[in-house]
Amino acid sequence: MATHDFSKEMKVFSLSSNKSLAKGIAELLGLELGKLSIKTFSDGEIQINVEESVRGFDIYIVQSTNDPSDQHIMELLILLDAFRRASAKTINVVIPYYGYARQDRKTKSREPITAKLIADMIEKAGADRVIVMDLHASQVQGFFHIPVDHISGLPIIAPYFIEKNLEDVVVVAPDHGSVKRARQFADMLHAPIAILDRRGPREVDHPLLSVVGDIKDKTVILLDDIIDTGRRVSTGAKALHEHGAKEIYAACTHPVLSGIATQYIDESPIKEMVLTDTIFIQPEYRSDKMTILSTAPIFADAIKRVHLEKPVSSLFNY
Repeated sequence: MATHDFSKEMKVFSLSSNKSLAKGIAELLGLELGKLSIKTFSDGEIQINVEESVRGFDIYIVQSTNDPSDQHIMELLILLDAFRRASAKTINVVIPYYGYARQDRKTKSREPITAKLIADMIEKAGADRVIVMDLHASQVQGFFHIPVDHISGLPIIAPYFIEKNLEDVVVVAPDHGSVKRARQFADMLHAPIAILDRRGPREVDHPLLSVVGDIKDKTVILLDDIIDTGRRVSTGAKALHEHGAKEIYAACTHPVLSGIATQYIDESPIKEMVLTDTIFIQPEYRSDKMTILSTAPIFADAIKRVHLEKPVSSLFNY
């Protein structure tokens, strides 16, 4: 895409969830992050001051809604209100990781659909557009009445594995609900797929697992969208090892890494865990097994295309 000076037309702001990613996005756009300050009072109330004019600018806010999700969501809503009252031309929200997306439907009586509630609040607070990566449930796009650009993280992860020149690769879906995504990834790698057939509760440390597909003496890549507690990926890796996999890699877009997830990963037969930076990983949760890929280029490209009214669809083959 031709060089364009965005400095007189748009501004990029970061809240507290992922400043390093926001800075990378801004630098690729030839911009500095917008100036604001965040203060938390002793009673937990949040105050945000925007320290430069935004009148007439297209604004892009970068904020994931990971833990502490309530704080990050509240920061986002407050800043949206501030920009709406400050006469910004448009307010666009870049949400690398959309928390609460797993609460996308009613599975029992009196259960809320929290993903819809969050969408309503973001829209009501003043957002004109949302750019998001790898929603856990793609139907969350339909919870908004404003444009949503849903970007895939697979075109970031796939080139990394292609460059490794691994032999006899099989992409493994961690359950039957993940087959579509595994097939897309396998197509990028020109590899077959296998499926972990999981029985029993997901929370247990020793679920009943069988493998559908040929993985014996193969290099397998266990693919998921989110790694939260680490149980599913670690138990899956152990099952693949027991069924004769030669080498085991794992990959995901969103490294939530709750609790002792890093310990589960370190103690598993996974050789390398490939993650993206949609969520900032605190140093204490990092591991020598982890490789973190930057999503800044694809988000910066998406922002350029949105701003210049170019198609975003080409980013799915990034």
